Amino acid sequence: MKIWSRTSFAVLLLSIALVSNAQHETPTPIEGRWDITIDKDGKFLPSWLEVEHSGIKTLVGRFVYAGGSARPISEVKFSDGKFSFSIPPQWEKEDRYLDFEGTVSGDKLTGTMVFVDGKTYNWTAVRAPKLKRTGEPQWGKPVKLFDGKDLKGWHTTGDNQWIVENGVLRSPKSGSNLVSDQTFTDFKLHVEFRYEKGSNSGVYLRGRYEVQIEDSKGKEPWKGYLGGVYGFIAPSEMVAKDAGEWQSYDITLVGRMVTIVANGKTIITNQEIPGITGGALDSKEDEPGPIYFQGDHGPIDLRNIVITPAISK
Repeated sequence: MKIWSRTSFAVLLLSIALVSNAQHETPTPIEGRWDITIDKDGKFLPSWLEVEHSGIKTLVGRFVYAGGSARPISEVKFSDGKFSFSIPPQWEKEDRYLDFEGTVSGDKLTGTMVFVDGKTYNWTAVRAPKLKRTGEPQWGKPVKLFDGKDLKGWHTTGDNQWIVENGVLRSPKSGSNLVSDQTFTDFKLHVEFRYEKGSNSGVYLRGRYEVQIEDSKGKEPWKGYLGGVYGFIAPSEMVAKDAGEWQSYDITLVGRMVTIVANGKTIITNQEIPGITGGALDSKEDEPGPIYFQGDHGPIDLRNIVITPAISK
């Protein structure tokens, strides 16, 4: 019988650890975050994909379609540059999975999606930018995005139901979303809002990341309720007021890092937004984008919309 010395045993354990770490630290080409564009009969829909290891051999992930929240992927099958995965239904009207397959070529993906209608659509993807910033931002002068008089500086995504009454920007019924003409990169945003009981809206940062606005008083904090980054980040506490009361957000976005102060309380502190949320205008995360307010989920009132952009260095 061979007797191991303490030194030999330690070397053996170190070797095993190094092999194990090497297996974990060598990612497959599909791993990472991807900004997707789906060509659905000539309409280009933004989506997002994240793939990572779960153990040594299993790949799992998350997927965000053009609408809805991030959905889990229980397994991503990958072999010889080709991959496939399925997404469970999210809405009652969906009675089948979304099935994806594709190929990896460097920092690009190409593939097909079988939608819930049974039709097959093509899609492409590029590796999502990290959006890392170095140093603290320098802030410019605050800019009023709404002058309290009219819709100058804004446009809608369809037929307009937005009006201005007594200095308040109002969407009295469900309809089109409202998008700023100006685009921004890093910024601090102040906005005050008021909703009816049971109503729902949201403010999209760069037109891609939704901070939820919803009648949520009395509910436990959740990534789909007031103060959450929809589908990704839950607030630390629920600070919603009663429906009909004016409330406020002060949001700072630098790269992917977001801080949210709701009704004077910090509820998200410098957390990373992984990718676009459902309802994003596009998946071009490396570009500036507008501020937009959701107007297709219920009545919403807005006022005192002020943005302070970072100064480009």
